Amino acid sequence: QVQLVESGGGLVQAGGSLRLSCAASGSIFRSVTRGWYRQAPGKQRDLVAAITGGRITNYADSVKGRFTVSRDNAENTVNLQMNSLKAEDTAVYYCNAKIWAGVRLDDYWGQGTQVTVSS
Repeated sequence: QVQLVESGGGLVQAGGSLRLSCAASGSIFRSVTRGWYRQAPGKQRDLVAAITGGRITNYADSVKGRFTVSRDNAENTVNLQMNSLKAEDTAVYYCNAKIWAGVRLDDYWGQGTQVTVSS
C-alpha cells in the first residue's frame, strides 16, 4: 500500500514563505501524478499544484507565479515552495498521488498539514 506524509506547515506572515514536503512509501513507482490540494474551513478540497512525469506542472490560477511544485530525483518526495503567501492561502494542505489500478486511477492522500497566513 501507499503512505503519504506531509511536513512543513506552520504559521507565517503575509508575504512570507513556506516549503511543504510529502514523503511517499509503498508502490509509488506506479504513480501518474503527484500533487497538492488544500481545503479551507467550510470549503471543498481544491487542486493547488500537480506534477506529472516528474516534469509537467499544473497550478491553480490563484497560486501561479507564487508556488512551485517539484520532486526530488527519486519519485518518493514532492515539494511545494510557497512564496508571497496571502491570508487566503490559509488551509490544510494535502499531498496526493494518483496511481493506476488496472484501468482505474486511484487517489491516495496524506493526513494534511496546516498552513496559516496572518495578515
